[in-house]
Amino acid sequence: MKEQIGFDRLNGLIAFARAGSMGSYTAAARSLSISPSAVSKSIQRLERHLGVSLFTRTTRSLTFTAEGRDIHERVLRLLRDAEDIGQAAKAARAEPAGILRIAASLPIGVHMIAPAIAQFRKLHPKVMIDLRLSDQRVGLVEESIDIAVRIGDLPDSSLLSRRLSPYRLCCYASPDYLTMHGTPGHPDELIRHQTVNLRYQSTGQAFRWPFQLGDKEIEILPSSHIIADASEAVLAAVAGGAGIGMATSFMAAPWVRRQELMPILSDYAVDRHNITAIWPENRRTNPAVRAFLDMLIQQF
Repeated sequence: MKEQIGFDRLNGLIAFARAGSMGSYTAAARSLSISPSAVSKSIQRLERHLGVSLFTRTTRSLTFTAEGRDIHERVLRLLRDAEDIGQAAKAARAEPAGILRIAASLPIGVHMIAPAIAQFRKLHPKVMIDLRLSDQRVGLVEESIDIAVRIGDLPDSSLLSRRLSPYRLCCYASPDYLTMHGTPGHPDELIRHQTVNLRYQSTGQAFRWPFQLGDKEIEILPSSHIIADASEAVLAAVAGGAGIGMATSFMAAPWVRRQELMPILSDYAVDRHNITAIWPENRRTNPAVRAFLDMLIQQF
């Protein structure tokens, strides 16, 4: 007769799976809302029970042993199966309910998702929103994310996806700046203007401004005296009269409505269609995910 698994060992499997996926006890502890020592003790008990070492530990790294890597893959499959059972139970309920974990970059989260949450919860008051914003891409399965909205080209994966509405990349400036310095009529004239540019946090590289010239797209790297690593800071500086900046239409729209920014060089603006909603296969039937995806498709 096979030995039945106890809660203590199940907790050890969960701690091991999370530590292996995230690369450290500290990160695993944070995601599980327990202490690093609790994670360490759970994994040590699991190792004693299995009779093998799962990790090779140093002060700076955590790497699998050969046995640990094989067991980690098996545990991940086990936990995914367990989660599928929970998702199937949720799908049996017609009304969306429970916690909906959403991941997005800061610009998309602030300008697209957050403004829509109030209306979504009016329609689905039993859904609690856990919105996680970061410019670093997180693993949906490892972080238990239900749905993510990302901008840019996506790598091939087993995740389900849906493209959302296109947007424009356009230049903007404040009315005061244009009154004092004039309005450029061509991208080549930007060299005579002050510009504010974005630096990507992930790579440290400055944003290259795309422009549509006839049937071809070109890129310009402006010589900017102000560079910020957050799009919101770029827009705020531009609205304050610091110079000309480039931004997405969905980010600039509130500033334009308040007449704090004006679009310029619109004839050379570039259209993009690379905002995508993605979600794991095992969230396909989740009522809250379906409802949120429907709202994204309708509004964006």
